[in-house]
Amino acid sequence: MSDFKEKFESLASQFRDLNGLHPGLWPLAPRILSAIGLCIFVLFVGWWFYWSTQLEEIDLGQQEEQKLKDTFKVKVQQSISLDALKEQRKLVLQYVSRMEKQLPSTAEYAAVLADINSAANGRGLSMDIFKPAGATIKDYYAELPIEIQMVANYHDMAQFVADVAKLPRIVTLNNLSFKVSKDAKKPGIVMDGIAKTYRYLDPEEIAEQAAERKKNKEAKK
Repeated sequence: MSDFKEKFESLASQFRDLNGLHPGLWPLAPRILSAIGLCIFVLFVGWWFYWSTQLEEIDLGQQEEQKLKDTFKVKVQQSISLDALKEQRKLVLQYVSRMEKQLPSTAEYAAVLADINSAANGRGLSMDIFKPAGATIKDYYAELPIEIQMVANYHDMAQFVADVAKLPRIVTLNNLSFKVSKDAKKPGIVMDGIAKTYRYLDPEEIAEQAAERKKNKEAKK
């Protein structure tokens, strides 16, 4: 215990009466402690003026790297989505192409009417009304309504509807209504409705539609 006290006193004595002395003349212990303090100060100043800037740059670099990773992920996802959209577009175009092939031209319209009539006759339906109306011009096709009225039993009528659905050209049955026939000579169910078929627009009609769209577009300006 006395040895420790003596060593402590010896060490403490080295820090006495240092005022006015050149640091190079200080005892060993103060010089070592001063050197350590100076090193710590230099390290702190270096960190403050150099390493802190470097750390900030590293942090900014890491943030930029993360942004690039996120952007890359988004681009990859967009690429995957784009491929899916391209495939969907391809399927849609194929579907549209198939539908277009089912649209008759003006010259083929009479054949479509004959097919509908033939489907009714094939099922033994009594066609009381079969009245084609004028075409309604749409943007890319013409709609051709046909007023129909027929008398048959439910089974034959259902078969007729199924036959119409199988026709090579598009024919839809709309606004259907049913009632019991009051004509004793024609017992069964009376079906009224509108059969609609569709056709391509003629070149003249296409030109007229384009001119009309252009006119409407200019009118909105």
